[in-house]
Amino acid sequence: MTNEQHRWYARPVFFVTDVHRAARFYIESLGFTKAWHSDDGAGSVCQVSRSDCEIILSEEAGRHDRARLFVELTADGLAALERELQARGVPATRTHWGYDTIQVDDPDGNTLYFPRES
Repeated sequence: MTNEQHRWYARPVFFVTDVHRAARFYIESLGFTKAWHSDDGAGSVCQVSRSDCEIILSEEAGRHDRARLFVELTADGLAALERELQARGVPATRTHWGYDTIQVDDPDGNTLYFPRES
């Protein structure tokens, strides 16, 4: 048996109050692209992707969970992201979560952490 037969592929699900608003944030503010959207774009679930980072956005009235995604970038990638965030006016804070980290919160309170190399 090869490892490929047992490959695990995971995508986080972020619960959002408005899937269209959430998708716009990820696309316009963070540079993601929309991979798919249920019901030909009219549904309540879609996936956004950037490089190997994929997030499923799910609008479910009864769910108000918040998620955190830890995204590691190369030093050059992180520097480029910081320039993008600044150019797009996306609020980002510096925090510490085991590492010095750049924190970006989406409109629903889901958090993306981008660790800085020490």
